[in-house]
Amino acid sequence: MLITKKHISRRAVLRGMGVTMALPFLDAMVPARTLLAKTAAGKTRLACIEMVHGSAGATALGLAKNMWSPAAVGTSFDLSSSSLSPLEPYRDAITIVSNTDVRNAEAFEAKEIGGDHFRSSAVFLTQAHPKQTEGSDVLVGPSLDQLYAQKYGQETAIPSMQLCIENVDQAGGCAYGYACVYTDTVSWASESEPLPMIRDPRYAFDQLFGVGATPEQRAAHRRADRSILDWITVEVGRLRNQLGPSDRQRLTRYLEDIREIERRIQKVETQNSSGEARELPGAPVGVPDSFDEHVKLMFDLQALAFAADITRVFSFKMGRDGSARVYPESGTKLPFHPASHHGEREDRVAQFAQINKYHVGLVPYFLEKLKNTVEGDSNLLDQTLIVYGSPMGNSNVHNHKRCPLFLAGHGNGTLKGGLHLKAADGTPMANVMLTLLQGLGLSDMKSFGDSTGAMDLNQAPETTV
Repeated sequence: MLITKKHISRRAVLRGMGVTMALPFLDAMVPARTLLAKTAAGKTRLACIEMVHGSAGATALGLAKNMWSPAAVGTSFDLSSSSLSPLEPYRDAITIVSNTDVRNAEAFEAKEIGGDHFRSSAVFLTQAHPKQTEGSDVLVGPSLDQLYAQKYGQETAIPSMQLCIENVDQAGGCAYGYACVYTDTVSWASESEPLPMIRDPRYAFDQLFGVGATPEQRAAHRRADRSILDWITVEVGRLRNQLGPSDRQRLTRYLEDIREIERRIQKVETQNSSGEARELPGAPVGVPDSFDEHVKLMFDLQALAFAADITRVFSFKMGRDGSARVYPESGTKLPFHPASHHGEREDRVAQFAQINKYHVGLVPYFLEKLKNTVEGDSNLLDQTLIVYGSPMGNSNVHNHKRCPLFLAGHGNGTLKGGLHLKAADGTPMANVMLTLLQGLGLSDMKSFGDSTGAMDLNQAPETTV
């Protein structure tokens, strides 16, 4: 039998004017008689999102009114009263894991009391207890995202990328004897190697889609108001001639998405360079003043990077514990940190729940992007694992019990979705992380952080809470 199918390497790129741009997954990249699972389409993408400072649902009132986790466990849960209600359209791809604790974020010694703000973020993805120090001798543990990146990251152009929304460029000591880096990042390559986070969408865009061009080349084209796509026009034309109709359509959509993100970044830069007063004085010119726009740009960059298999690993820090930022779209004018210290007053707890709901409400934008991105016989939502949570529970008292956590996507069959699982009292969140690491291919891992064992994330309980 003669096999005539044209094959393009999965590592093929578009080159021009110093730029090297990755391609999205195309049917032409699957060799004849090759199983899809052996291609990049069979690889799980991982996105870890931290939204700091707990949830209203971890308070006594929040538990009674199901402000975070729904009342029923199993598959018949109701999200209508929950901050998770924006996830309802994607409930089949959601796994809620409630009632887990993050003990390693607590103070172990008297001298550590009060340092929860400056300890918690370092614990989220490491589930390890940070060494109290204001020097360079920081110590915590490797993070979930980096353990996955170290095993599979060398298969992609960028092993992993770390993004954030708030200003996290502090150095030295912060407070209560902790180095600022503990609260400035959630990603740790090793127990002593924190990874910096990118706040500026322009910088992230250039790293992902402007590979090979020098900063001077990129700046010159921006001054000339030219798109990065202008550099690869000839190569795009040549490639289109090799593709079938569906692949040509997919390539066109991918390039249009890149250009649209680029246009939005340019619009932000123009606005922020206009001389008008900014809501975020001192923020880089590429950082939108709008939280909503900033988060969505970062989600767009992640979705496109996943589509092109530039990287399979992102961590995304969406806030800082002490932030006084106001989110008008949430329906409350209370600044974030003051709102989190609600004094257990019912009206204030309800307002903090509104902020929690607003933050969660941005995630479906990302889920939709992934679901609408076809890859092989599936889509990116089926192939991605998203971890969203906080290492703090009730922010009013800075405890680390009943911490908010949900998982999204199916992770190439790792998660069935459509479940609410309630852990037994005292269960470490590290048990969930250990299970995810094993499902991601690190099957030889027997422990992670303070884990006490793996957890079945696909078994629907028969009881209700």
